[in-house]
Amino acid sequence: MTTLAEAPQAPEKPPARPRAQERSAAWRRRAPLLPALIFTIAVTQIPFLVTVFNSFQSWNMVRPGSQHFVGFDNYVDVFTDSVFLQALLNTVTLTVVCVFVAMLLGLGLALLLDRAFLGRGIVRTLLITPFLILPAAGALLWKTTMFDPSYGLLNWALGIEVDWLSDYPLAAVMAQITWQWTPFMMLLILAGLQAQSREVLEAAQVDGAGRWRTFVSITLPQLSRYLQLAVLLGAIYIVNSFDAIYLMTQGGPGTASTNLPYYIYQRAFEGFDVGQSSAMGVVVVIMTLIVATFALRLMFRTFDVSRGVK
Repeated sequence: MTTLAEAPQAPEKPPARPRAQERSAAWRRRAPLLPALIFTIAVTQIPFLVTVFNSFQSWNMVRPGSQHFVGFDNYVDVFTDSVFLQALLNTVTLTVVCVFVAMLLGLGLALLLDRAFLGRGIVRTLLITPFLILPAAGALLWKTTMFDPSYGLLNWALGIEVDWLSDYPLAAVMAQITWQWTPFMMLLILAGLQAQSREVLEAAQVDGAGRWRTFVSITLPQLSRYLQLAVLLGAIYIVNSFDAIYLMTQGGPGTASTNLPYYIYQRAFEGFDVGQSSAMGVVVVIMTLIVATFALRLMFRTFDVSRGVK
């Protein structure tokens, strides 16, 4: 019979780490990141705060001494500006059409590349190439090679004489941007296709499901998150398109192809209106942040980075 003194003793718990030591260790781990954090704040947040401050000022650099506080008058003028509203409509149209068409083309190309055939690696490399070209170079390539009214390849192939950049400026810009971003959509969707369970696809074939039935019932639900991710990420980048419009149409004729980034550029660097261009920039940043928030939430949910995000 063991006595109380002979009973096994529970192992002593190590002394709790002082809170000051834990805090010091946390700072030591984060200290190497501080220079990058400070640089990021200095490069991004300080200019944005200056832009917000300028958006409440009436300031045209052509008139020295004209700077004074006007409150929200610039924002009121922005939303009553017919050119801004036209640029907003062009931006939404450009973004929706380019994302939708690029997603459909990317889906078709991804389905093609998901199959084994001779030369698939070469074809995949060639299809990715447009995304690797600088946007400015791609815009100049389409302007001089595809849409030129005298010796453009498009007029030669169709056997017509059309000045695409004058008659259909927004459609021409959409074609170039869609060509540029289709490989991005293709890569995301191809990743989703290759993440499918081959056992499930083989089971569907054994059960007698045809290709269309397998695609609608198995493949498409599997791709839904990747399609949503492609749409949201594509929208974030395409809504800020500037190179194609500046180099191909200069926003014209008139304001037919002017989008928000190009109109802000015009007001700031051609009209020298710091106040209103800053207000427009703040509005565009807020709109982009709204879209980016949904994109980040979808990314976390898609790749299971954070289980708390819904």
